[in-house]
This record gives sequence, C-alpha cells and structure tokens, in this order.
Amino acid sequence: MNDNKRDLAKITLGVLFIGILIISTLWVLQPFLPALVWATMISIATWPLMLRLQRLLWNRRLPTTLLMMLVLLLLFVIPLLMALATFAEKVPQLLDWAGQLSNTTPPELLWLQDIPLIGDRLFELWQQVLASGGQLLFAKATPYLGLVAKWLAAQAGNLGMVIVHFLLTVVVCGLLYYSGEQASYGIRRFAHRLAGKRGDQATQLATQAIRAVAMGVVVTALVQSLIAGIGLMIAGIPYVMLLTLLMFILAIAQIGAVPVLVCSVLYLYWSGDTTWATFLLVWTLVVGSMDNILRPLLIRQGADLPLILILSGVIGGLLAFGIIGLFIGPVVLAVAYTLLDAWIREGELREAQRQSEITDTPR
Repeated sequence: MNDNKRDLAKITLGVLFIGILIISTLWVLQPFLPALVWATMISIATWPLMLRLQRLLWNRRLPTTLLMMLVLLLLFVIPLLMALATFAEKVPQLLDWAGQLSNTTPPELLWLQDIPLIGDRLFELWQQVLASGGQLLFAKATPYLGLVAKWLAAQAGNLGMVIVHFLLTVVVCGLLYYSGEQASYGIRRFAHRLAGKRGDQATQLATQAIRAVAMGVVVTALVQSLIAGIGLMIAGIPYVMLLTLLMFILAIAQIGAVPVLVCSVLYLYWSGDTTWATFLLVWTLVVGSMDNILRPLLIRQGADLPLILILSGVIGGLLAFGIIGLFIGPVVLAVAYTLLDAWIREGELREAQRQSEITDTPR
C-alpha cells in the first residue's frame, strides 16, 4: 500500500516537473516562435528546390545555404522594405486626401450608360445619389476614411518589428538548410517514440501537407499577384507595388486579387479612360480564372490529398490561428484524416481476416 502511494506521488511530481519544463521552454522561446515556425514551414516547402540547387553547386551545402538565404531576402525582405517605404511616403497624402474628400464634387459618370444590359440602371442610381446630395455622402464617409488612414499610420510603428522577424526567419531558414537532415531525424525519432510507426507516418504526411499548401496556395497567390500587378502597370494604375503586395495578401487569404483589380477598373472608368479600363477588365477575368486551374494542379503535385481537405484547412486555419494557420490548418486536417482512414482500414482488414478464418474452419 505504501509502495503504491510512493509511486503515485512519484508519477504526479514527474508529470508536474515535465509540465513546468515544457511551459518554461515555451516561455523562453516565445520571442523566437513566430520566426521558428515560419522558417520550419519555408524550409520544408523549399527543401526539394534546395537539393536541386545543391546538385548544381557540386553538392556543397554551405554555398547552397547562402544562396537560398539570398533568394529569400530578394523575394520577401527587400520587397517588404520597398512596400513599407512607399507606404510611409504616401501616408501624409492619404490623410490630406481623406480630409479634402468632403469638398469634392462627385462626377456625373456619363460612361455608365455605355455599359451593356445594366448601364442605364446604374446611371439612374448614380443620378439619384447626386440628386440626394453626393457631397453629403462623401462628407459622411470622410470621418471613417480618416480613421482608417490614421490607423494605418499608427501601425507603421510596429512594422520595424515585422522586419526584424523576417530577418530572423531568414537566419533560422539558413540554419535549417544547413543541418536539416539532423533536425528531421530528431523529429522523426520523437514521433516514433510517441506513436511508433504511425508517428513516423504522421510526420511524413505533415511534410507533404506543408508542401501542398506552399505549392497550391502560396505559389498560386504569388503568380496571380505578379500577373495582376503587370496588368496594373500596363494600364497605368499608380502605386503598383503596394497594390501587388495587397493582392498577394488577399490571395493568401483565399480572397484573391479580383477585388483590387475591380476597384482599379472602376477607377479607370471613373477617370474616363474606357480603353484601358476595358483592357484591365479582360485582364481581371484572366487572373480570376487562374485559381480554378493552377491551384488544384499544384496541390496535387505537393500531396495526394483531397483538394477540399487542403482548402478547408487553409481557410479554417487562417481564421483560427491567423496567417500561420495557412500551414497549421491543412497539416492538422491531413494528419487527422490519414490516421482516421488508417484506423478504419485496420478494422475492415481485421473483420475480413476474421470472416476468412470462419469460412476456412472445417465443419
């Protein structure tokens, strides 16, 4: 009886000590967790590309790691710095524009009548807005636009920390590129110790899910935003770099680049430049259809998982965990789906074996 009590106390204290150790470790690593998680996702997604590049560089890991870090800087950090510089430069103009909007006379928009099918109706609605006092409408919208512009200006103070996190992410990516095999081996050993063979399979499946999201979501968003940005530049829309960054973020969030393109089309029609507005409208239709073609194809190359599972994980993870949920959501759903499917298959296999044994038993 005393031995049982002593064992119970030992187990309780052991579990308590392990819990405190885990919490303390997470507390110490808390400032580095965002960069560590992002670096892990990026390195897993780009690992095949790194191996191909290493073969081109005579199988030398250090030059390959330095080149991959340089590519990450060129793709993420430098465009971010340029976009932030453009944003900081234009914030005073946004504030002035928001303050002067109430004194702006709304245009008549005669070109609305030229739109097929719905043009006359749209023009009639706009005339009703003008008749009811278009300046009053703009005056009511001015305080809200001013608040939005001031909020954006206030967020500029936090952007320096974002840049630091990006640089730290690139450094951690370099460390993972250089010693990724050791890190992978350690994680697989830990998973095997927890759940045996299934744990090892779960880590491999998580890797495939991350690559599927990187290929199907991130690459699609990058291609879509770049092509949309080229269309904006050809059409003469100002602030192309800032709008391209916004379209990339919206595409990552599964909203797409179409809202920004539609607003740009309306801006051109508003300005009376119907030729370039029509061109950009056609360009918008092309860019908007890329999701249905490019994303499923790339996801299939990343992992042999149901498309609806990946997309549900992307959207649900984004809503639950923020931007990092783009990767966490699909990984969780993919692992849960595979483990559930394996459990069902094992039950069916055992039932088939039992039925076979009953059939083969001599009567």
